[in-house]
Amino acid sequence: MELFQWLGLLLLLAASATSIKNCHPGCHCEVENFGLFDSFSLTRVDCRGLGPRVSMPVPIPLDTAYLDLSSNAMGPLSDTMLAGPGYTTLVSLDLSSNHITMVSPSALSKLRYLETLDLSHNHLESLPPGCFFGLPLAEVDLSYNRFRDFDMNAFAAKVKGKPVCVDLSHNELTSILAMPHGKFVQIQSLNLTANRLSSVPQLAGLKILRYLNLDGNPISVIKDGDFAYLKDLVYLSLSGLPQLQAIEAHGLKGLQSLQVLDLSNNPNLKTLNPDIFGGLDGLQELKLSGSGVASLPNNLLSQLPSVKSITLGHNIRCWRTQKRGQFHRQLGQAQHNEVLYCNVDGLVL
Repeated sequence: MELFQWLGLLLLLAASATSIKNCHPGCHCEVENFGLFDSFSLTRVDCRGLGPRVSMPVPIPLDTAYLDLSSNAMGPLSDTMLAGPGYTTLVSLDLSSNHITMVSPSALSKLRYLETLDLSHNHLESLPPGCFFGLPLAEVDLSYNRFRDFDMNAFAAKVKGKPVCVDLSHNELTSILAMPHGKFVQIQSLNLTANRLSSVPQLAGLKILRYLNLDGNPISVIKDGDFAYLKDLVYLSLSGLPQLQAIEAHGLKGLQSLQVLDLSNNPNLKTLNPDIFGGLDGLQELKLSGSGVASLPNNLLSQLPSVKSITLGHNIRCWRTQKRGQFHRQLGQAQHNEVLYCNVDGLVL
């Protein structure tokens, strides 16, 4: 019996060794099995910090789905750096902290299954038109770069090697940005934290976007219609904007699905126009802690029928609750009024 057990173990080890035989010596490769009877497998490859002398593309197993190439001082991302065997099956790619200053228009073109891309903590100022075209990207992290604007032409189609530009400057696009052959922009999460954006970028083509982070940018005003076409957005973070002074009356118009709005740590935002909450019927959480907002509109609960909690000031948190009223003779029961009860004595909104 022990002999059969040892044979079985040796077979498993041999199979494992075979599946990761193309793993680079400086990388860690791990095979994960899933599905009925472990009938499916994928490979995770960790190649962080290999050093600036490593040649690209790094050899990886043919069935690699998740690849971490962060902290490798790659510099400019050329056409050949991600073109090796095993790269075409990637679902997730981490290129963060690589001193990337530019991305070649075709650098990502062979990654036809890529859904998650992390380009954070690099030195990017722009992206070439068409560099994301044809990719099924759902999540893109461009935080901690040097973007002054986000150009939707990164998703543009190419005809005879040249990008077909998409003009969104007049904000007239009312339908999802369609591409040839049934391709659509399907980004659901976009992180532009800590860039150099002085205004909200035009993102009308990202119609199914659900998560957007613009924290830490030098945005001074949220203007009317900035988010007009992001009707599926669920989470919006506008935190840590040191220059933000005002949100115009219809600055949040169109965010009918929004559930979380983070306006915390904006010390120069002193007041909120009551009209900015119009249409935010699904908003459940409003974060204003660390901001300059000291008071809220009296009719806030009627404007935000779904809100459950609000934070403001320093460690002040308010919850939606019912205030028991006087007994009503005709109805035979006590009436209840909804209020925002806060964790500070005497403060009820």
